[in-house]
Amino acid sequence: MRVFMLGWEFPPFISGGLGTACYGLTKAMNDLGMEIIFVLPKPVETHSATHVKMLSPLQCQAAASTSGSQTTLQAREQEFPNVTFRSVPSPLEAYATPQYYQQKIEGIIREKTVQAATEKGVEPAIQQWLGRAEEYVHIPHDQYSGDMYSEIHRYAAYAVRLAMRENFDVIHAHDWMTYPAGIAVAAVTGKPLVVHVHSTEFDRSGEHVNQMVYDIERRGMHAASKIIAVSYLTRNIIISRYGVLGEKVEVVYNGVEQNGDNRQAFTRVGISSNEKIVLFLGRITMQKGPEYFLMAARKVLEEIENVKFVMAGSGDMMHRIIEMAAQMGIGHKVLFTGFLRGHDVEKVYQMADLYVMPSVSEPFGIAPLEALNHDVPVLISKQSGVSEVLTHVLKVDFWDVNEMANKIIAVLKYPPLQLTLREHGNFEVRRLRWSGAAEKCRKVYERMLQPA
Repeated sequence: MRVFMLGWEFPPFISGGLGTACYGLTKAMNDLGMEIIFVLPKPVETHSATHVKMLSPLQCQAAASTSGSQTTLQAREQEFPNVTFRSVPSPLEAYATPQYYQQKIEGIIREKTVQAATEKGVEPAIQQWLGRAEEYVHIPHDQYSGDMYSEIHRYAAYAVRLAMRENFDVIHAHDWMTYPAGIAVAAVTGKPLVVHVHSTEFDRSGEHVNQMVYDIERRGMHAASKIIAVSYLTRNIIISRYGVLGEKVEVVYNGVEQNGDNRQAFTRVGISSNEKIVLFLGRITMQKGPEYFLMAARKVLEEIENVKFVMAGSGDMMHRIIEMAAQMGIGHKVLFTGFLRGHDVEKVYQMADLYVMPSVSEPFGIAPLEALNHDVPVLISKQSGVSEVLTHVLKVDFWDVNEMANKIIAVLKYPPLQLTLREHGNFEVRRLRWSGAAEKCRKVYERMLQPA
């Protein structure tokens, strides 16, 4: 099985769970012997992504002329032979627009059409296919503006070029930024498209959706042969909000990397040795419910004094939440770390006595799995996909800050409860590995490729 995979982020360039999911899934697929070409909009450093080899078009040329670089690539190929990463080789072109890149895609399709017609003498059939393909690829761009949308179309144009040089069985596109590329590659190659929905615009924005993003999501879902949702919560949104038939949507839960036993020393900056630590780790955005975390924190501090609340992450609500903590009079009890990655994430988990995820709408939620993997008790909102698969955690409605505070207090006050959650939670998370997710994805591919 050979997969042409389209992603938007990957270690060390991670802005959320999408990068973590792509890393874990490709690593597990590699271990299963599946071959993957992973296309990214920016370069990946090979020392940071140990299970892949980096072969962007420009680096391939350099490797051919430099023996040392060639040796490095060969060593990487021997270590992880099944995953090849390709990155879009250049930034946005000057004055480029979404229309410009869409025209490039349509030009590629026309070029391919003429070539096929010349070689096979089937011009009428090819021209008919071309008409369908152009309609398939077309994304209304009259309302699009800004570098983000131009970047998405640029990525699609380069992905099509890369796809024409590769052999593969299926296209796998992760989240809305890659859907236009997936649609274009499917149109050019005739290969089936799978879109992987890690989050929807309704999760990110509530009822006030960005219409342009919604349109891209809907077009991608309807163009796909199969849709992979990270939870039944997400599957229900796809069916009810995007008008997709249920038989088209498969649920594949995320996993977590096996945690090593090595514990690194760390310094609890600004925290005294007798203080408990309650951790919020995630983007500080409306979707993640940071204000509910603070409201619960104030109620906890009315009962327990020796507690610090650590908010690890960044986002568009950062300044508002900092001001909110100050206005509540608990600013001295809340620490903001900013965005963390790598070993810093491990360290903050090691510090925590409890991890809290008060998300308003969470398609899945990998962070609770990571917390359990580090022996940290977990409290999650019922409005999360991960609540479907975890039993030995505490659950609460995101808006019920009284109950949230009561459960935080219970964990901090009663060590036996904390120990039970820690032990049972860690045992439970062992069955949620990326190897299982990769195997389920492979079965989705195989069923899709079976002749009708």
